[in-house]
Amino acid sequence: MLLHNRVNREELKARMQADKRPYTTISFYRYHPIENPALFRDSLYVSLKEIEVVGRIYVAEEGINAQIALPSENVKVFEDTLGKIDFLIGIRLNKAIEESQLGFYKLDIKVRPKIVADGIEDPTFNPAATGNYLEADKWNEMMSDPETVVIDMRNHYESEVGRFENARCPQSDTFRDELQGVIDEFEQEKGKRILMYCTGGIRCEKASAWMKHKGFNEVYHLKGGIIHYVNQVKEKGLENKFHGVNFVFDQRLHERVSNEIIANCHQCGKPADTHVNCANTGCHILFIQCSECAKKWEGCCSEVCLDVIKMPLPEQIAWRKNRPKPSIFSKGRFPGP
Repeated sequence: MLLHNRVNREELKARMQADKRPYTTISFYRYHPIENPALFRDSLYVSLKEIEVVGRIYVAEEGINAQIALPSENVKVFEDTLGKIDFLIGIRLNKAIEESQLGFYKLDIKVRPKIVADGIEDPTFNPAATGNYLEADKWNEMMSDPETVVIDMRNHYESEVGRFENARCPQSDTFRDELQGVIDEFEQEKGKRILMYCTGGIRCEKASAWMKHKGFNEVYHLKGGIIHYVNQVKEKGLENKFHGVNFVFDQRLHERVSNEIIANCHQCGKPADTHVNCANTGCHILFIQCSECAKKWEGCCSEVCLDVIKMPLPEQIAWRKNRPKPSIFSKGRFPGP
C-alpha cells in the first residue's frame, strides 16, 4: 500500500461528493512521548486508510493531534483501531457540532517537530503539568464570577466570529505569538482565577501548563474545548454561553453554535461571519465576506484581485511572478466599511 495520496484534489473532491453515506467528523489529541514518530506515522496511515479515514493528523515526539472524518458506519472500527494503541486507549473523541462529509478529501499524516507549534525553548518546561480540567457545567459556574479572567487561546480571526461571554481575546495571528504574549498581558492578574479555552482543548492544555510554569497558580482550562462544551450543553440542557460560530480548520471553516452573528463583513461592514479565501489564488487571503459582497466581488477581497481573476490564466501566472501577495486585509480583522 502507498503511504501517501497520489490522486489530485479535484478527483478526490468529486469522489466525496458522489459518496452519499453519512460521515462523522472527529478531532482528538494526546500529549504522550512517541519514540519513533515516522514509524508510528506509517503504521497509523495503513490502519486508517483501510477504514476510509480522511483528514489531517500531526505526529511528533510529544504526541498526536488529529482532525479527521470517516463514514459513520466505520466509527466503531475506528474506535477499536485506536484502542489497540496503548497511549490512545480511552482517548476522548470530540465529534463535530455539525456533520459534513466535505470537511476533508484525503488522509494526510505528517511528522512534525511538535503537534502544536509553540515557540517554547525552555528545557525546564513540562507540558504535562497542566491546569485543571473543567466540564461545561463547572465552566459556566466559574465564568459567572466577575473576578474570573477568561482567556481565548485561539487566533484573532477565530475569536472574531465566535467567543464566550466576557472573554479576553488577545489579537494574535498564531498560537506561538499568543503563547509568548499572554504572560505579559495578564501579568497583573496573576492572583486571579484564570480560565482558558480553545477549539478542541489542545492549545489551552499546553497554554495552561505554560502559565503555571510562569507563576500563575489558579489556572483552569475547558475540557475538550468549544466542541466538547457545545455537545455537553446539548446533552445536559445547560445554558450556552458561547456566542456565534466555532471556527474549524477544514473545508467547512465554521460550525454554528448560536444564531447570533457577532462579526462583520470586511468589505461593507454588514453583519457576517462567513470566512472565505480570496478567489485570486495569487492572494488567497482569509477574510469575512457577506453574500452580497461575494456576488459583487466574485469571491475576491479587492478590486485588484477581481481584475486578476478575469485575466487569462497565463496572464495571471505572469502577474503573480515576483509580486508579494496582496495584504488587503489582515486575517479576521475588520477594517471598517
